[in-house]
Amino acid sequence: MPEISTSFDGQTVITTFEMTPGTAADLMEALQSAYSEFIRHQPGFLGAGLHMNDAQTRIANYSKWRRREDFMAMLRTPEMRERNRKISALCSRFEPVMYDVMSVF
Repeated sequence: MPEISTSFDGQTVITTFEMTPGTAADLMEALQSAYSEFIRHQPGFLGAGLHMNDAQTRIANYSKWRRREDFMAMLRTPEMRERNRKISALCSRFEPVMYDVMSVF
């Protein structure tokens, strides 16, 4: 489980996915598969958590990377590009955004 701390000097990425309840389970399976089979083995990957809302219309993904460049390199691999095409077909949109932790309570 990723720990949230203001002393973390790596890259935090929060990705949100929007989908219908009809594709929620398939999208979650695709994301779990991507992490277990590929992403977690990439250089710089530190941890992630997948969260689904109770209406099954949104998934939030919190991930931590050693460096921004590690995350970007993972996205550019042929395998992840193929996986993202399949993930994109299961949701209306998804957006990864890089953040810095400013406060923890």
